[in-house]
Amino acid sequence: MNSELAVLAASGATTLVSLMVTDSWTHARELVGRYLNRTGAAPDTFEDLQDARTRLLVTDATERERIACEISRRYGDRLRRLAEADAGSDEALRALLTSLQELSAATADTWRTVDNHISGGVQHGPVVQSGTVAGLTFHTHHVRRTDRQ
Repeated sequence: MNSELAVLAASGATTLVSLMVTDSWTHARELVGRYLNRTGAAPDTFEDLQDARTRLLVTDATERERIACEISRRYGDRLRRLAEADAGSDEALRALLTSLQELSAATADTWRTVDNHISGGVQHGPVVQSGTVAGLTFHTHHVRRTDRQ
């Protein structure tokens, strides 16, 4: 196998791992699943891919980069071996990697900066805007105003 294809396999694996932690994972999984089915990969390869994603998602931030590198190396090797085993899979691998890179670029373009302003008077408590809030508790105390008539 030529070195260009080995580089593409490594790059594709890195892109695949980066997509594991995005909302685009479902689409990426479908693309990889089609490639795995085409190359006749072992059925447990797809299950292992899901397990790798779960492992990456539950890993704390301090270990995430190390785990991502490990998964990327493993899948780079798998993609390379699959391409070597099937002489016609070079073009299919190139197409897969191109699709994954396009998906990754599209995912990166969806992030936007949000600038919020609160108006309408004094706020007497926390104000939160978020896409997802989990495990958040506010402890507030109501202060009775005595200056009202």
